[in-house]
Amino acid sequence: MDARGPHRPSPAGVADAQEPAAVAARFDIYVAIHKALRHFMNDALLNLGRMDAEDAAEFERTCAQAAGLLRELRHHVRSENDHLHTAIEARRPAAAARTVEDHGEHLATIAELEDELLMLRRAGGARRQVLAQQFYRHVALFVAENLQHMQVEETANNATLWALYSDEELVALNGRLLDGIGPAEMALLVRWMARSVAPQELATICLDARVRLPPDILAPMLELIRAELDEGRRAQLARALGGAAAPGLVQAR
Repeated sequence: MDARGPHRPSPAGVADAQEPAAVAARFDIYVAIHKALRHFMNDALLNLGRMDAEDAAEFERTCAQAAGLLRELRHHVRSENDHLHTAIEARRPAAAARTVEDHGEHLATIAELEDELLMLRRAGGARRQVLAQQFYRHVALFVAENLQHMQVEETANNATLWALYSDEELVALNGRLLDGIGPAEMALLVRWMARSVAPQELATICLDARVRLPPDILAPMLELIRAELDEGRRAQLARALGGAAAPGLVQAR
């Protein structure tokens, strides 16, 4: 996708991606990360749209968030390429061709947007205002493309993964994917997941972390989650965890 226009002109472009049956019955490798990224993208877009470009602190804060978003979207594309697309292609060659092509376009667009952001940060006066509005519109187009792209992954790619792999294999694949994420990126993603997913999904993340992670890594992760939850969300998470509450996070009631 070019930052100047969407790859697909309307949501009709995803109509051929059939909704997979029995979603709740299978392990969904996309659900938590995609909810987090949708929230992150829309928050960054909102902040760009309402930014006061003449307020130095707000300008720098908003640009820094946009830079972080672009960096994370690049990491996400490469992570899916390395793990999910590789898994699909290993058992059904060319079955991920559509999203593989999208990812190539996404990487090119991310580079273009990063160049635009650099120019924006260097600009001043009236030129800054013009570039800020242009950058906002281009990010909006990229967010729109990503939302359509995620729909294809969550329908067509999930259906393919479920046809080719057992849930046990998908859980192991997800573990390998998570192992490839560095501490700083993981902390960022954990915060956005805590803000974005349903209590039952967050409970699954907590329980998986308790099994997979050593105590010195688990404790800070649970603290990150706890810090993102208000009292109501903590109560919802406690109910979702039932008798398996994660120590240091919430206690089941």
